[in-house]
Amino acid sequence: MPVTDADVAADLDQAGVVFLERIHEEVRLPLPPPPPFHSPATCGPEHGRFDSTPEEIVDVSDPEMATKVNAGWWRMATEYGVIDDHREFLLSVDYRAPGEIDPEYAWIRVRLSDEWDLAGSGSTALRSGFAGLFTDRFVPEFSMLSLDCQAMLSTTVWGLGTVSTIVIRPDRLINRAR
Repeated sequence: MPVTDADVAADLDQAGVVFLERIHEEVRLPLPPPPPFHSPATCGPEHGRFDSTPEEIVDVSDPEMATKVNAGWWRMATEYGVIDDHREFLLSVDYRAPGEIDPEYAWIRVRLSDEWDLAGSGSTALRSGFAGLFTDRFVPEFSMLSLDCQAMLSTTVWGLGTVSTIVIRPDRLINRAR
């Protein structure tokens, strides 16, 4: 049975994320976009990449992982304008039906509620599949886009078993000369 918008909304509700609508038209990425076939994690400073501070990089086994990841994510999301004044943004969600192999990603418009916990919620939509290689614990991994499509955020799990947030914001490049 396919995943519905109601399923996604119920899953995100436990994280304090309110489902507003599924985006059916094409969503354009920040200009200039990341190199073709590259994820935000493979972008460099020349693409407008900004990384978490060293103290915001958290080991998946850290007992305070959820609190630290939430704090780092919030700082980056607000500092780089991923969240608008109404606390809204786009979230990439996999609509693949249970048992299916190929992902079916779609952007959805959401609003962050007053009480939220992205990193400790257990939400399937926010869960890292990669982290399952080295822990049974819930570890978050997700991608977001500002409503104006100028900032892309990715909270991601790295091969060393750490979690951090990066933002791609090309319009904030310090040195545009090439």
